[in-house]
Amino acid sequence: MKRIFGFALFCFALGMLVMIVIHNRFFGFFLMILCMLAGYYLFCSDDC
Repeated sequence: MKRIFGFALFCFALGMLVMIVIHNRFFGFFLMILCMLAGYYLFCSDDC
């Protein structure tokens, strides 16, 4: 469980770094939606 929280915090920090570099709210929102959909697909897929 500690590794999952560590990975989540790492991804959170990486996302904040990307948003500092991008400066565009629309592209950031689009990237956020894209990552949420990809994460949902990868987390909930039955192809294991």
